[in-house]
Amino acid sequence: MSNAFDIKEKNLFETTTALQDELSDMRRQLHKNPEIGLELPQTVAYVKNKLADLGIEAEEVGGGLVVTIGSGEKCFLIRGDMDALPIQEESGVDFSSTNENMHACGHDFHTTMLFGAAKLLKANEDKLQGQVKLMFQPGEEILAGAKAMVEAGVLENPTVDAGMMIHVFPGFPIKSGTVLVPSAGPFASTSDWFEIKIQGRGGHAATPEVTVNPLTIMSHIHLALHNLEAREISMYDSAVISTTIMNGGVVDNAIPDTAYMKGSIRTFDPAVREYIFKRIPEIAEGVAQTFGGSVEAKIIIGCPTVEVDHEVTESLRTILEAEFPGEIANPLEVGLNKLGGSEDFSYVTQEVPSSMLILAAGHSDEGYLHSVHHPKVLFDEAVLSKGAAVYAVSAMEWLAQNSK
Repeated sequence: MSNAFDIKEKNLFETTTALQDELSDMRRQLHKNPEIGLELPQTVAYVKNKLADLGIEAEEVGGGLVVTIGSGEKCFLIRGDMDALPIQEESGVDFSSTNENMHACGHDFHTTMLFGAAKLLKANEDKLQGQVKLMFQPGEEILAGAKAMVEAGVLENPTVDAGMMIHVFPGFPIKSGTVLVPSAGPFASTSDWFEIKIQGRGGHAATPEVTVNPLTIMSHIHLALHNLEAREISMYDSAVISTTIMNGGVVDNAIPDTAYMKGSIRTFDPAVREYIFKRIPEIAEGVAQTFGGSVEAKIIIGCPTVEVDHEVTESLRTILEAEFPGEIANPLEVGLNKLGGSEDFSYVTQEVPSSMLILAAGHSDEGYLHSVHHPKVLFDEAVLSKGAAVYAVSAMEWLAQNSK
Protein backbone atom coordinates (compact mmCIF):
# COMPACT_ATOMS: atom_id res chain seq x y z
CA MET A 1 0.00 0.00 0.00
CA SER A 2 1.38 3.42 -0.91
CA ASN A 3 2.02 5.74 2.02
CA ALA A 4 3.58 8.69 0.21
CA PHE A 5 1.99 12.07 -0.16
CA ASP A 6 3.45 15.14 -1.80
CA ILE A 7 5.38 17.27 0.66
CA LYS A 8 8.20 18.46 -1.53
CA GLU A 9 6.90 22.02 -1.78
CA LYS A 10 5.59 22.27 1.78
CA ASN A 11 7.01 22.14 5.26
CA LEU A 12 6.14 19.15 7.41
CA PHE A 13 3.63 20.96 9.59
CA GLU A 14 1.60 22.10 6.58
CA THR A 15 1.56 18.51 5.42
CA THR A 16 0.62 17.15 8.82
CA THR A 17 -2.47 19.33 9.08
CA ALA A 18 -3.88 17.31 6.18
CA LEU A 19 -3.70 14.26 8.45
CA GLN A 20 -5.78 15.86 11.21
CA ASP A 21 -8.97 13.90 10.56
CA GLU A 22 -7.10 10.60 10.39
CA LEU A 23 -5.25 11.38 13.60
CA SER A 24 -8.45 12.38 15.40
CA ASP A 25 -10.11 9.13 14.35
CA MET A 26 -7.15 7.13 15.60
CA ARG A 27 -7.02 8.98 18.90
CA ARG A 28 -10.73 8.37 19.50
CA GLN A 29 -10.38 4.67 18.74
CA LEU A 30 -7.59 4.42 21.29
CA HIS A 31 -9.55 6.53 23.77
CA LYS A 32 -12.56 4.20 23.61
CA ASN A 33 -10.47 1.12 24.32
CA PRO A 34 -7.87 1.96 26.97
CA GLU A 35 -5.62 -0.69 28.48
CA ILE A 36 -3.40 -0.44 31.55
CA GLY A 37 -0.02 -1.77 32.63
CA LEU A 38 2.64 -3.59 30.69
CA GLU A 39 0.30 -5.86 28.74
CA LEU A 40 -1.63 -3.92 26.08
CA PRO A 41 -2.67 -6.61 23.58
CA GLN A 42 -5.47 -4.72 21.80
CA THR A 43 -3.53 -1.45 21.65
CA VAL A 44 -0.34 -3.10 20.41
CA ALA A 45 -2.24 -5.03 17.73
CA TYR A 46 -4.11 -1.90 16.61
CA VAL A 47 -0.98 0.25 16.34
CA LYS A 48 0.96 -2.55 14.67
CA ASN A 49 -1.75 -2.90 12.02
CA LYS A 50 -1.87 0.86 11.44
CA LEU A 51 1.89 0.88 10.89
CA ALA A 52 1.65 -2.13 8.58
CA ASP A 53 -0.78 -0.13 6.41
CA LEU A 54 2.10 2.32 5.89
CA GLY A 55 4.42 -0.49 4.86
CA ILE A 56 6.21 -0.32 8.22
CA GLU A 57 6.95 -3.52 10.14
CA ALA A 58 7.02 -3.00 13.90
CA GLU A 59 9.02 -5.20 16.25
CA GLU A 60 7.64 -6.11 19.68
CA VAL A 61 10.19 -5.19 22.37
CA GLY A 62 9.64 -5.26 26.13
CA GLY A 63 5.86 -5.17 25.79
CA GLY A 64 5.91 -2.27 23.36
CA LEU A 65 6.62 -1.67 19.69
CA VAL A 66 9.76 -0.39 17.96
CA VAL A 67 10.03 0.96 14.43
CA THR A 68 13.21 2.15 12.73
CA ILE A 69 12.98 4.37 9.66
CA GLY A 70 15.90 5.50 7.50
CA SER A 71 19.55 4.47 7.30
CA GLY A 72 22.90 5.84 8.38
CA GLU A 73 25.21 5.94 11.36
CA LYS A 74 23.31 8.30 13.68
CA CYS A 75 20.05 7.31 15.34
CA PHE A 76 17.50 9.59 17.02
CA LEU A 77 14.75 8.13 19.21
CA ILE A 78 11.24 9.52 19.61
CA ARG A 79 8.91 7.99 22.19
CA GLY A 80 5.17 7.85 22.83
CA ASP A 81 3.49 5.90 25.62
CA MET A 82 0.32 3.85 25.09
CA ASP A 83 -1.13 2.87 28.50
CA ALA A 84 -4.07 4.35 30.39
CA LEU A 85 -5.13 4.72 34.03
CA PRO A 86 -7.64 2.71 36.12
CA ILE A 87 -9.98 5.72 36.31
CA GLN A 88 -13.73 5.73 35.56
CA GLU A 89 -14.18 8.37 32.87
CA GLU A 90 -16.52 11.34 33.52
CA SER A 91 -15.55 13.58 30.59
CA GLY A 92 -18.90 13.26 28.81
CA VAL A 93 -17.38 13.00 25.32
CA ASP A 94 -19.23 10.74 22.90
CA PHE A 95 -16.14 8.58 22.42
CA SER A 96 -15.66 7.90 26.13
CA SER A 97 -13.99 4.76 27.38
CA THR A 98 -15.98 1.55 27.01
CA ASN A 99 -14.39 -0.01 30.10
CA GLU A 100 -13.34 1.10 33.58
CA ASN A 101 -10.02 2.55 32.42
CA MET A 102 -9.36 6.00 30.96
CA HIS A 103 -6.75 7.80 28.88
CA ALA A 104 -6.68 10.57 31.48
CA CYS A 105 -3.00 11.38 30.92
CA GLY A 106 -3.09 11.86 27.15
CA HIS A 107 -1.21 8.74 26.17
CA ASP A 108 -3.74 8.19 23.38
CA PHE A 109 -2.48 11.54 22.04
CA HIS A 110 1.15 10.49 22.39
CA THR A 111 0.58 7.22 20.53
CA THR A 112 -1.36 8.94 17.77
CA MET A 113 1.19 11.73 17.33
CA LEU A 114 3.98 9.18 17.12
CA PHE A 115 2.04 7.31 14.45
CA GLY A 116 1.59 10.59 12.55
CA ALA A 117 5.34 11.12 12.78
CA ALA A 118 5.92 7.61 11.43
CA LYS A 119 3.78 8.44 8.42
CA LEU A 120 5.70 11.66 7.78
CA LEU A 121 9.09 10.06 8.26
CA LYS A 122 8.28 7.10 6.04
CA ALA A 123 7.16 9.46 3.28
CA ASN A 124 10.43 11.37 3.71
CA GLU A 125 12.70 8.38 4.22
CA ASP A 126 14.91 9.33 1.28
CA LYS A 127 15.64 12.67 2.98
CA LEU A 128 16.65 11.23 6.34
CA GLN A 129 20.35 11.61 7.09
CA GLY A 130 20.32 8.81 9.62
CA GLN A 131 17.84 6.57 11.41
CA VAL A 132 14.80 7.44 13.49
CA LYS A 133 13.70 4.91 16.08
CA LEU A 134 10.08 5.17 17.22
CA MET A 135 9.37 3.75 20.68
CA PHE A 136 5.72 2.90 21.38
CA GLN A 137 5.85 2.18 25.12
CA PRO A 138 3.55 0.39 27.60
CA GLY A 139 3.43 0.75 31.37
CA GLU A 140 4.44 4.37 31.90
CA GLU A 141 1.77 4.90 34.55
CA ILE A 142 3.30 2.14 36.65
CA LEU A 143 6.82 3.45 35.92
CA ALA A 144 7.88 0.12 34.46
CA GLY A 145 7.50 0.27 30.68
CA ALA A 146 10.54 2.33 29.71
CA LYS A 147 12.77 0.28 31.99
CA ALA A 148 11.43 -2.94 30.47
CA MET A 149 12.07 -1.70 26.94
CA VAL A 150 15.55 -0.41 27.78
CA GLU A 151 16.43 -3.75 29.37
CA ALA A 152 15.06 -5.51 26.27
CA GLY A 153 17.42 -3.53 24.03
CA VAL A 154 15.38 -0.62 22.66
CA LEU A 155 18.47 1.60 22.73
CA GLU A 156 20.53 -0.90 20.73
CA ASN A 157 20.62 -2.25 17.14
CA PRO A 158 20.92 0.51 16.05
CA THR A 159 22.50 2.31 18.99
CA VAL A 160 20.49 5.42 19.93
CA ASP A 161 22.55 8.63 20.00
CA ALA A 162 19.87 11.01 21.35
CA GLY A 163 16.17 11.05 22.03
CA MET A 164 13.10 13.03 22.98
CA MET A 165 9.52 12.66 24.17
CA ILE A 166 6.44 14.89 24.17
CA HIS A 167 3.80 15.08 26.88
CA VAL A 168 0.49 16.86 26.28
CA PHE A 169 -0.96 18.97 29.09
CA PRO A 170 -4.38 20.65 29.12
CA GLY A 171 -5.61 23.02 31.82
CA PHE A 172 -2.67 25.44 31.78
CA PRO A 173 -3.13 29.16 31.00
CA ILE A 174 -1.11 28.62 27.83
CA LYS A 175 -2.20 28.92 24.20
CA SER A 176 -3.08 25.51 22.87
CA GLY A 177 -0.36 24.26 20.55
CA THR A 178 2.47 26.03 22.36
CA VAL A 179 5.55 23.82 22.72
CA LEU A 180 7.44 24.19 25.99
CA VAL A 181 11.15 23.38 25.73
CA PRO A 182 12.79 23.27 29.18
CA SER A 183 16.26 24.25 30.29
CA ALA A 184 18.87 21.59 30.94
CA GLY A 185 18.90 19.65 34.19
CA PRO A 186 16.38 17.61 36.19
CA PHE A 187 12.85 18.33 34.94
CA ALA A 188 10.45 15.62 36.12
CA SER A 189 10.85 14.31 39.64
CA THR A 190 11.79 10.90 40.91
CA SER A 191 8.95 8.71 42.16
CA ASP A 192 9.42 6.18 44.94
CA TRP A 193 7.35 4.86 47.81
CA PHE A 194 7.70 3.93 51.45
CA GLU A 195 5.76 1.15 53.16
CA ILE A 196 5.66 0.70 56.95
CA LYS A 197 4.08 -2.21 58.81
CA ILE A 198 3.67 -1.46 62.51
CA GLN A 199 3.49 -4.11 65.21
CA GLY A 200 1.89 -3.15 68.49
CA ARG A 201 0.08 -5.16 71.15
CA GLY A 202 -3.66 -5.21 70.86
CA GLY A 203 -6.25 -5.35 73.60
CA HIS A 204 -9.43 -3.86 75.03
CA ALA A 205 -9.94 -0.14 74.48
CA ALA A 206 -10.74 0.21 78.19
CA THR A 207 -7.24 -0.98 79.22
CA PRO A 208 -4.75 0.93 77.06
CA GLU A 209 -2.10 0.59 79.76
CA VAL A 210 -1.62 -3.08 78.90
CA THR A 211 -1.47 -2.50 75.15
CA VAL A 212 0.84 -0.85 72.64
CA ASN A 213 -1.36 1.10 70.25
CA PRO A 214 0.02 0.87 66.69
CA LEU A 215 -2.25 3.74 65.65
CA THR A 216 -0.40 6.05 68.04
CA ILE A 217 2.90 4.91 66.58
CA MET A 218 1.59 5.43 63.05
CA SER A 219 0.39 8.95 63.85
CA HIS A 220 3.74 9.99 65.26
CA ILE A 221 5.61 8.50 62.30
CA HIS A 222 3.34 10.45 59.97
CA LEU A 223 4.14 13.73 61.74
CA ALA A 224 7.85 12.90 61.93
CA LEU A 225 8.03 12.36 58.17
CA HIS A 226 6.69 15.87 57.63
CA ASN A 227 9.45 17.10 59.91
CA LEU A 228 11.95 15.21 57.74
CA GLU A 229 11.03 17.10 54.60
CA ALA A 230 10.60 20.44 56.42
CA ARG A 231 13.62 20.46 58.74
CA GLU A 232 16.21 18.02 57.36
CA ILE A 233 16.16 19.01 53.68
CA SER A 234 17.96 22.22 52.72
CA MET A 235 15.99 25.16 51.39
CA TYR A 236 18.16 24.88 48.27
CA ASP A 237 16.91 21.36 47.65
CA SER A 238 13.37 20.06 47.45
CA ALA A 239 11.45 16.95 48.36
CA VAL A 240 7.88 15.92 48.96
CA ILE A 241 6.97 13.05 51.27
CA SER A 242 3.24 12.32 51.29
CA THR A 243 1.55 9.69 53.44
CA THR A 244 -1.31 8.43 51.28
CA ILE A 245 -2.53 5.24 53.00
CA MET A 246 -3.10 4.70 56.74
CA ASN A 247 -4.91 1.56 57.90
CA GLY A 248 -5.53 -0.05 61.27
CA GLY A 249 -8.31 -1.26 63.52
CA VAL A 250 -11.66 -2.87 62.79
CA VAL A 251 -13.89 -2.10 65.82
CA ASP A 252 -14.30 0.88 68.15
CA ASN A 253 -13.73 -0.95 71.43
CA ALA A 254 -10.49 -2.77 70.62
CA ILE A 255 -6.96 -1.49 70.16
CA PRO A 256 -5.55 -3.26 67.09
CA ASP A 257 -2.43 -5.36 67.05
CA THR A 258 -1.05 -3.91 63.79
CA ALA A 259 -1.29 -0.88 61.52
CA TYR A 260 -0.06 -0.06 58.04
CA MET A 261 0.97 3.08 56.20
CA LYS A 262 2.30 3.85 52.75
CA GLY A 263 3.24 6.97 50.87
CA SER A 264 5.08 8.75 48.08
CA ILE A 265 8.60 10.20 47.90
CA ARG A 266 9.54 12.73 45.23
CA THR A 267 12.67 14.79 44.69
CA PHE A 268 15.05 15.94 41.96
CA ASP A 269 18.43 15.28 43.57
CA PRO A 270 19.94 11.78 43.79
CA ALA A 271 21.74 12.64 47.06
CA VAL A 272 18.51 13.90 48.66
CA ARG A 273 16.74 10.80 47.40
CA GLU A 274 19.31 8.51 49.05
CA TYR A 275 19.18 10.52 52.28
CA ILE A 276 15.40 10.11 52.49
CA PHE A 277 15.71 6.38 51.75
CA LYS A 278 18.03 6.15 54.79
CA ARG A 279 16.04 8.35 57.15
CA ILE A 280 12.51 6.97 56.75
CA PRO A 281 13.35 3.54 58.23
CA GLU A 282 15.44 5.19 60.95
CA ILE A 283 12.60 7.50 61.95
CA ALA A 284 9.98 4.74 61.86
CA GLU A 285 12.10 2.42 63.99
CA GLY A 286 12.93 5.17 66.48
CA VAL A 287 9.32 6.22 66.94
CA ALA A 288 8.15 2.61 67.31
CA GLN A 289 10.75 1.90 69.98
CA THR A 290 9.73 5.03 71.88
CA PHE A 291 6.19 3.72 72.22
CA GLY A 292 7.10 0.08 72.77
CA GLY A 293 6.33 -1.31 69.34
CA SER A 294 8.28 -2.38 66.28
CA VAL A 295 8.14 -1.73 62.54
CA GLU A 296 9.06 -3.23 59.23
CA ALA A 297 9.94 -0.30 56.94
CA LYS A 298 10.61 -0.72 53.23
CA ILE A 299 11.53 1.63 50.38
CA ILE A 300 10.05 0.75 46.99
CA ILE A 301 12.08 2.12 44.08
CA GLY A 302 10.10 3.78 41.29
CA CYS A 303 12.05 5.80 38.73
CA PRO A 304 14.82 8.41 38.67
CA THR A 305 14.43 12.00 37.55
CA VAL A 306 14.20 12.97 33.89
CA GLU A 307 17.53 14.61 33.03
CA VAL A 308 17.23 17.12 30.20
CA ASP A 309 20.43 17.27 28.15
CA HIS A 310 21.68 20.76 27.27
CA GLU A 311 23.05 20.16 23.78
CA VAL A 312 20.12 18.07 22.54
CA THR A 313 17.55 20.44 24.02
CA GLU A 314 19.08 23.64 22.71
CA SER A 315 19.40 22.04 19.29
CA LEU A 316 15.70 21.14 19.39
CA ARG A 317 14.78 24.62 20.58
CA THR A 318 16.53 26.17 17.57
CA ILE A 319 14.96 23.66 15.18
CA LEU A 320 11.44 24.20 16.50
CA GLU A 321 11.68 27.99 16.70
CA ALA A 322 12.57 27.99 13.00
CA GLU A 323 9.66 25.70 12.12
CA PHE A 324 7.08 27.23 14.50
CA PRO A 325 8.09 30.87 15.07
CA GLY A 326 6.40 32.44 18.09
CA GLU A 327 5.03 29.11 19.32
CA ILE A 328 7.99 27.85 21.36
CA ALA A 329 8.53 28.87 24.99
CA ASN A 330 10.53 27.90 28.04
CA PRO A 331 8.36 26.48 30.85
CA LEU A 332 9.80 29.18 33.13
CA GLU A 333 8.16 31.84 30.93
CA VAL A 334 4.73 30.50 31.85
CA GLY A 335 5.45 29.93 35.54
CA LEU A 336 6.33 26.26 35.29
CA ASN A 337 9.63 25.44 36.97
CA LYS A 338 9.83 21.66 37.13
CA LEU A 339 7.30 18.84 37.07
CA GLY A 340 6.46 17.28 40.41
CA GLY A 341 4.93 14.42 38.49
CA SER A 342 7.28 11.66 37.41
CA GLU A 343 7.95 10.22 33.96
CA ASP A 344 9.65 6.90 33.34
CA PHE A 345 11.30 8.21 30.18
CA SER A 346 13.91 8.95 32.83
CA TYR A 347 15.30 5.47 32.17
CA VAL A 348 16.11 6.62 28.63
CA THR A 349 17.57 9.95 29.78
CA GLN A 350 19.89 8.08 32.14
CA GLU A 351 21.41 6.24 29.15
CA VAL A 352 21.43 8.70 26.23
CA PRO A 353 21.29 12.52 25.89
CA SER A 354 17.59 13.34 25.66
CA SER A 355 14.91 15.96 26.12
CA MET A 356 11.31 16.12 27.34
CA LEU A 357 8.95 18.60 25.66
CA ILE A 358 5.49 19.72 26.71
CA LEU A 359 2.70 20.43 24.23
CA ALA A 360 -0.14 22.61 25.54
CA ALA A 361 -3.41 20.85 24.69
CA GLY A 362 -6.18 23.14 25.86
CA HIS A 363 -6.16 26.60 27.48
CA SER A 364 -7.68 26.75 30.96
CA ASP A 365 -9.79 29.78 29.93
CA GLU A 366 -11.27 27.94 26.94
CA GLY A 367 -13.10 25.11 28.68
CA TYR A 368 -10.13 22.90 29.50
CA LEU A 369 -10.58 23.18 33.24
CA HIS A 370 -8.83 20.04 34.42
CA SER A 371 -5.32 18.73 34.07
CA VAL A 372 -4.17 15.16 33.64
CA HIS A 373 -5.32 12.24 35.83
CA HIS A 374 -8.75 13.84 36.40
CA PRO A 375 -11.84 11.83 35.38
CA LYS A 376 -13.29 14.91 33.61
CA VAL A 377 -10.13 15.98 31.78
CA LEU A 378 -10.48 17.08 28.16
CA PHE A 379 -7.76 17.51 25.53
CA ASP A 380 -7.70 19.74 22.44
CA GLU A 381 -7.50 17.39 19.45
CA ALA A 382 -6.37 20.25 17.22
CA VAL A 383 -2.82 19.76 18.54
CA LEU A 384 -2.51 16.20 17.23
CA SER A 385 -1.05 17.28 13.91
CA LYS A 386 1.23 19.76 15.69
CA GLY A 387 2.61 17.01 17.91
CA ALA A 388 3.24 14.71 14.96
CA ALA A 389 5.09 17.48 13.16
CA VAL A 390 7.18 18.33 16.24
CA TYR A 391 8.28 14.70 16.50
CA ALA A 392 9.13 14.42 12.81
CA VAL A 393 10.83 17.81 12.40
CA SER A 394 12.89 17.29 15.55
CA ALA A 395 14.15 13.90 14.39
CA MET A 396 14.85 14.90 10.79
CA GLU A 397 16.65 18.13 11.61
CA TRP A 398 18.66 16.71 14.52
CA LEU A 399 19.95 13.99 12.20
CA ALA A 400 20.71 16.54 9.51
CA GLN A 401 22.74 18.63 11.96
CA ASN A 402 24.59 15.70 13.54
CA SER A 403 25.33 13.42 10.60
CA LYS A 404 28.02 15.73 9.17
